[in-house]
Amino acid sequence: MEPFRDYDKYDGVGMAQLVASGQVHPIELVEAAIERIEASNDYLNAIVHAMYHRAREAAADDALPRGPLRGVPIVLKDLHAAYAGEPLTSSCRFLASYVPDRDSTVVARLKKAGLVAVAKTNTPEFGIKGVTEPLMRGPTRNPWNLDYTPGGSSGGSGAAVSAGIVPIGHGGDGGGSIRIPASCCGVFGLKPTRGRVPTGPYVGESWAGFDSDGFITRSVRDSAAILDACHGPDLGAPYHPPSIERPFMDEVGRDPGSLRIALTTESLYGKTTHPDCRAAVEDAGRLLAGLGHRVEEARPAIDREQLVRAYFIVVAASVALDIDRAAALMGRPATADQFEPVTWFFSQIGRTASAVELISAREAGHVAWRKIAPFFEEYDLLLTPTLPYPPLRIGEGNLKPAEAAFLRLMRAVPVKALMKKALAELGDAAIEKFADTMLFNMTGQPAMSVPLYWNAQGLPVGVQLAAGFGAEGTLLRVAAQLEQARPWKDRRPKRPEGR
Repeated sequence: MEPFRDYDKYDGVGMAQLVASGQVHPIELVEAAIERIEASNDYLNAIVHAMYHRAREAAADDALPRGPLRGVPIVLKDLHAAYAGEPLTSSCRFLASYVPDRDSTVVARLKKAGLVAVAKTNTPEFGIKGVTEPLMRGPTRNPWNLDYTPGGSSGGSGAAVSAGIVPIGHGGDGGGSIRIPASCCGVFGLKPTRGRVPTGPYVGESWAGFDSDGFITRSVRDSAAILDACHGPDLGAPYHPPSIERPFMDEVGRDPGSLRIALTTESLYGKTTHPDCRAAVEDAGRLLAGLGHRVEEARPAIDREQLVRAYFIVVAASVALDIDRAAALMGRPATADQFEPVTWFFSQIGRTASAVELISAREAGHVAWRKIAPFFEEYDLLLTPTLPYPPLRIGEGNLKPAEAAFLRLMRAVPVKALMKKALAELGDAAIEKFADTMLFNMTGQPAMSVPLYWNAQGLPVGVQLAAGFGAEGTLLRVAAQLEQARPWKDRRPKRPEGR
């Protein structure tokens, strides 16, 4: 069957409506997605594992579930999204041959909704970087300019959605990993409230609850529709978020009323904000004020240094656990040479942290939410840059020679005091370019990146809106209002010349 030729005109909900009415067959959508992967992946490197045979079988089968997104192609991030019988590598050479024997809960729910997974997407090793440049697979490139990163860690999914390969990409967000690529790629990304989307059965909680599965989409209603299909705790879930008042799809187009919106252009965990990112927030503030919202400059008071330190302790301990899990899965010891230098360094930090340090770090996130919760009683939303800097050039975040040499030394002679000092220095430098998203992972709040602004170089610069715990409905109402006021669906990157 031929690919659907009007594929680029529709979002996921629109495609599903065509399938439901019999105007389009699911296999036509799958063939269109495959055609686009084959045409673009040689220069994007967004797709790392094709699932064409599985996708064609599922789409051609009359037994494909008649869910709300029946026949819509989706890509899965090659991290946490276990699909039985397909590799799940986390971009880690040590896990190159690992194949799970059962679906993760979120993948099972995607299948039940009728979505068809066509491929797995690139991610940094264990998802610990804000760029997608793993040694195992090489860098994924930004469809708007191939010299720049699409962000991370869901960079492969962000690039695939931005390039029009699929309308919806699965992602995960432990420190901004949905919102960062959404900002870099000029698409929409929503990190749900902690526990809204299940993490089972392989993981009890990821990164001490900082990490949430979610999705990157072109349209707001696609995010609402897929959240409706996937939300709700699974058996044994450690977190149960507040109940929703109505389906998320019913929030799209619903009048948000006149909201109280705090605005800040200052970096939350960093020290500086690029002029382009300030301009994006100020522009969004004017747009929101014009839509009838009350916008004023304000920001919650936080202990930046304490929270940055706590964030890295939790991530480091979690990376050490990830390596131990990998060793158990593969049935052999994990050694330093099988992992990237930064990954192994994080695991070393995690193994030297005391139990008291870890509990203290986890408590810091809970205390932060206790302290800023009253702020979200006074304000409905907080508007910030998604990122304090525009997209980085490919390779810009690589270790400097002296840093790489130090990590090699620490592999051979792990001195705890030196490692902690280095973590503080390297961590500050690394977080500076990605400093505005982590707070909401630590507090568990929902937050989204909205594509409203492009800089003079033609690169997307997203703005972030965060809401109180459990208030995805408010975010979706405002996102849909912004989408209507300044549509972005037809603003798409051009295919590079000669490609």
